Amino acid sequence: MRSSHHCTSFVARRIASVAALISAFALLASGSAISAAQSSPTQNEGIGVRLLEAPSNNGSDPRARVYIVDHLAPGTTISRRFEVTNTTGEAADVRLYPSAAGIDRGQFTGAAGQVANHLTTWTSISPAQVRVEAHSATEAVATIAVPQDAPPGEQYAVLWAEVRSAVSPQASVAQISRVGVRVYLSVGQGNPPAADFAIESLTTARSGDGAPILEANVRNTGGRALDLRGTLTLSDGPGGLSAGPFSVEGTTTLAPGTAGAVVATLDAGIPPGPWRASVTLASGLVERSAATQITFPEAGSAEFAVEGSRYPIAVLVGLGVLVSVGTAMVVVRRRRGRRDGDRS
Repeated sequence: MRSSHHCTSFVARRIASVAALISAFALLASGSAISAAQSSPTQNEGIGVRLLEAPSNNGSDPRARVYIVDHLAPGTTISRRFEVTNTTGEAADVRLYPSAAGIDRGQFTGAAGQVANHLTTWTSISPAQVRVEAHSATEAVATIAVPQDAPPGEQYAVLWAEVRSAVSPQASVAQISRVGVRVYLSVGQGNPPAADFAIESLTTARSGDGAPILEANVRNTGGRALDLRGTLTLSDGPGGLSAGPFSVEGTTTLAPGTAGAVVATLDAGIPPGPWRASVTLASGLVERSAATQITFPEAGSAEFAVEGSRYPIAVLVGLGVLVSVGTAMVVVRRRRGRRDGDRS
């Protein structure tokens, strides 16, 4: 239920007082057999990987401390150290290699096994295999050498740490587990493309068990891939109730020019509303907020225009300037008309 009234009233409030942004997000995620995410070996026994260094020109970006996120000119070579950990009670032989990755439906996914793309052909890992003793760690180095004829644009890969179980008469099929570090590499001359996104609308619905769901519909308007996390807060609810902040589920990854939803599932006992929903999302150092009044339907879904976009504000402020200039021109013309009349 989109409404220009929401945006107009919000502009008036924003011109009078700009609300502070709320930022609460984390970028560590558990690795899986296919999903290329930074592993967290401190919570479960197994093999984990952890990036040990970030580029000096990007060290303040939280994503660059978890993943390899860089912008390189053709002909440039970089190296990044990472650590392989073993929290099990036995030594493990770990194979290390790069594999192709992609972004689809809000997920960053590394190809199972060693699959090539442009970026993997530029990437090598030394050593290619390590033996990690029980409850210990060892280091490896990933080197990315971008050739002079590399095509411009952003490419994705994953650095896999892979363990295979031994085949025996009791277990004729080997089990394979992988954890990895994502690689986001932009190729081109000059400064890297700017990262940006817009929260376009909010959608409310219900899960299969009746729990309220809120989706923030986001479009990547910049030139870099995004890893979006954030929070949802409900206020001005029935009887003055407030709820939250609620964390969104997982990490939504969007390639440049694509759109997707960042989802938060709430407690089933939360009233339908109306509520004022405030959403704050962040990817690295880029943060955006949006707010509007919502209700949770009993069935189906409902979409609501957000009030958090800065573009309607700029448009209306520009219109206000034009109106002021137009009014001034009318006054001047009237005054000139009076003077001309007096002269005659």
